[in-house]
Amino acid sequence: MLSRVQVPASARRGEIVQLRIAIQHPMETGYRPDHFGRRIPKNVINTLVCRYNGVEVFRAEMGSGIAANPLLQFPVRVQDSGEFVFEWRDDSGEQGESRAVITISAG
Repeated sequence: MLSRVQVPASARRGEIVQLRIAIQHPMETGYRPDHFGRRIPKNVINTLVCRYNGVEVFRAEMGSGIAANPLLQFPVRVQDSGEFVFEWRDDSGEQGESRAVITISAG
């Protein structure tokens, strides 16, 4: 699964930054029919986790009410330079991961 992550390249120690992730995924609800009239099986991203230097800072449990290609935004207070790791899993068991680095100044 493809994704696009927006994390500031730098910030001041203690600053609250906004993180964004857009994941390319059809988010099938299980109610839509295919060209033959059969229901397309439900397949949505059900879990998204973001870790900052190994510590979980955000978790979303999603369902079929989320639109295709979900975009999530959330705030995080940053203290140290490091890495954000975004991981997600869908109903079919497929997993994805994106990473972004941030540099912190004494500010």
